[in-house]
Amino acid sequence: MRNAPDVIRAVSRHTLAYMLFSISEMFRHYDEFDPLDLLIVHAILNANVINVMNDPSLDESFSSIHAVEPDAIKQGVSRAALSRFLSLPLETVRRRVTGLKRRKILAETKAGLIVTEQNAFRFGNNHELQKTNMLFLTKLLRDLKRAGINGPDDLRVRKGAASTRKAK
Repeated sequence: MRNAPDVIRAVSRHTLAYMLFSISEMFRHYDEFDPLDLLIVHAILNANVINVMNDPSLDESFSSIHAVEPDAIKQGVSRAALSRFLSLPLETVRRRVTGLKRRKILAETKAGLIVTEQNAFRFGNNHELQKTNMLFLTKLLRDLKRAGINGPDDLRVRKGAASTRKAK
């Protein structure tokens, strides 16, 4: 087993690269959008499908690249929850959500905000971005394997080596 600092550093370095590649590609693809609006849209998309990801039968039902989760099963999210999740001021979230609703990307349901399945920008159903994500994920997994991390068991570290220092 590796030392905790070695595993933490390797995983952190490679997952940060994956996240930055993904965000960069998203910004490039949706260049007519403000990056903060994209962050909000994708945070809502994620919240909308958490129930799908946590239910094996729903996850399988909507696993095809051609399957889109219908608005009726999406889990809504509140502006306050978005504000907390993204560490953004509530007023900023409110203002941005109003603009995104005006563009018919977001809709308000009893349960909260959803990204509509019929949005004109194909948020949540963009095959090009989904395929690019697969390339980035493949690279992440390959890089982690090269660093000696083949699966979750490799994330376990030697006892006593797992202490981390708090930032001052």
